[in-house]
Amino acid sequence: MYEHNFLQKRYNQTIKFLKSVVSPPAYILDLDVENPLSEIMKNQGYKVDNTKGEDLDIQPEAVASEAYDVITGFEILEHLVSPSNVLREIRAKQLVITVPSSLWFARAYRNKNDPWDRHFHEFEDWQFDWLLEKSGWKIRKTEKWTALVKKIGFRPILRLFTPRYYAIYATKDN
Repeated sequence: MYEHNFLQKRYNQTIKFLKSVVSPPAYILDLDVENPLSEIMKNQGYKVDNTKGEDLDIQPEAVASEAYDVITGFEILEHLVSPSNVLREIRAKQLVITVPSSLWFARAYRNKNDPWDRHFHEFEDWQFDWLLEKSGWKIRKTEKWTALVKKIGFRPILRLFTPRYYAIYATKDN
């Protein structure tokens, strides 16, 4: 039950932010394999395609189609060694993205048992803003929210008050 609440809060905030900047039935390429959030977007009236699991560090051209109105990526770019390559390859004119915020009391996440389940980056706002700007994007709207945690302790308490997710809507003239 708690895991469901954790994810549901994140999904609700993400969809609320998306709907505030892009109305259905926009055609979206989501930078992830099909997942619960892409299904929620479809249920909200968006037309959604997903990437196929390509390593976007090696194949950033996988996002270079001009067919999409919007590119979305929810907690994806932190897994890339060089997210700027993907951001520069995007041909859509709109981007809705969320990334985990760098927290002073917790290190970047790394699962030693899964080579894909790790964060190469966690961003301070100014760092991610700068990355977007250097990649040709103009930031139009940002928002932050906290995360539910399923642990007890000092850091989990801090997470209740410290924004964990940073959402950005940006546009680009191609």
